[in-house]
Amino acid sequence: MSPILKISRRMLVGAGLVATVLIAGCAVHAGVGYRVYDPYYSDYHVWNDGEVGYYNRWAVETHRDPHRDFRRLNHNKQQEYWKWRHEHH
Repeated sequence: MSPILKISRRMLVGAGLVATVLIAGCAVHAGVGYRVYDPYYSDYHVWNDGEVGYYNRWAVETHRDPHRDFRRLNHNKQQEYWKWRHEHH
């Protein structure tokens, strides 16, 4: 077997291992949620199942669509949510 073929094979196996580790690492973080910055209170919230529960409760109490993505709300409605959220721990 030629040296170039050996090196190519090793690089291919190495790239496969690296890709596996990266994909597995991303999958772990996908279940956690994502961080959302609250500029009005200067803190971060992890948008996970718990935060979705609060958001749905806020949406029902304020007669808004609970299925609308928080990130698509205008800034005034996001501010209303964060104000409500900090009052309801």
